[in-house]
Amino acid sequence: MAKNIILSMKTINDFNFKDKKALVRVDFNVPQDDQLKVTDNTRIVAVKPTVEKILKDGGSVILMTHLGRPKGEIKNEFSLKNILEEVSAVLGQEVKFVEESVGEKAEKAASDLQPGEILLLENLRFHNEEEKGDEGFAEQLSKLGDAYVNDAFGTAHRAHASTAVIAKFFNLTKFFGLLMANELKAIDKVLKSGEKPVTAILGGSKVSTKITIIENILPAVDNLIIGGGMAFTFIKALGGKIGTSLVEEDKLPLALEILGKAKQHNVKVYLPSDTIIAESFNNDAERKEVDIYEISEGWMGLDAGAKSRDQFNDVLLNSRTILWNGPIGVFEMSNFAAGTIALGESIAEATKLGAFSLVGGGDSVAFVKQFGYADKVSYVSTGGGAMLESLEGLELPGVAAINN
Repeated sequence: MAKNIILSMKTINDFNFKDKKALVRVDFNVPQDDQLKVTDNTRIVAVKPTVEKILKDGGSVILMTHLGRPKGEIKNEFSLKNILEEVSAVLGQEVKFVEESVGEKAEKAASDLQPGEILLLENLRFHNEEEKGDEGFAEQLSKLGDAYVNDAFGTAHRAHASTAVIAKFFNLTKFFGLLMANELKAIDKVLKSGEKPVTAILGGSKVSTKITIIENILPAVDNLIIGGGMAFTFIKALGGKIGTSLVEEDKLPLALEILGKAKQHNVKVYLPSDTIIAESFNNDAERKEVDIYEISEGWMGLDAGAKSRDQFNDVLLNSRTILWNGPIGVFEMSNFAAGTIALGESIAEATKLGAFSLVGGGDSVAFVKQFGYADKVSYVSTGGGAMLESLEGLELPGVAAINN
């Protein structure tokens, strides 16, 4: 992402919404329990500043989102009326609801909306046209508002009707919401404008899912910490004995290639030096700590060992910008969570010392929320796939639609 895009980014702060209806694409694809009650409202809370700014100007807000994968069918369990109560509670006022997202009912509900009011449209994915990026559907949606605001970073990598196509019907009145702007600035900080040294931590199970990210971030980072299951592919490529640890045999040459490229870019790569091993993938399995290059047959590495944790800690405390994507152990099992917890502690400490830390990707985000680190890092991304594609250097359709 070119730096000038960040500097010239059009956000809702560049517009006065007085007497205007803002059509705001949000990402309220939130988890629910068996009773369809919202179990995590993070994504709703995240768009509150955008809604408040528009209402404060004297405008009204029309919220549109998807929920789940109804695949073009109207299904009660995917209806947004199930999350209406939570949306109203978070936004601090009654949110009106209309059982359609396009058509006469939706148009009447939108035209009746008064300044200071909020309207939630029914699930966009009850229409197949949404995911197909249908221009006619986008045009119907566009008739509901005077301005278009994209605040749905979680779906910015999809070229859907409401995330990308709709923007063409709002030539001068299309903007990024505050959440979207913050997400883009955070990624830009890591890839372009962050204070050095910049350290990226990539964990998770497979090298194959992180190849393009590694290749794109090498010119931007000073240190690369590789942990989790993907580390064993590197260890084996370097001649280590890894027992029955997770490995991608076909990626061994690629692992060596990545290490070679890192050297060319003067990036220091840190692999775990020791590991907690177990006889089976089970929290109660017998376990011990060994050199990561010397894992016995029949044993598998499931967490970073004490020496690795200390080494990673030293690197992180000397970093000024940190990107974390992926755990470095099987943190879902309490006996193999120590490495990832130590990493969380180190990042929290570095942040306290003034470093900028960005956490993104499903498992890392789940970890920081579950273990209470969300408030101890600088920024937790709301968009898994969108963030990963940004780190891969791809232009997101939802971003391009506003910028172009």
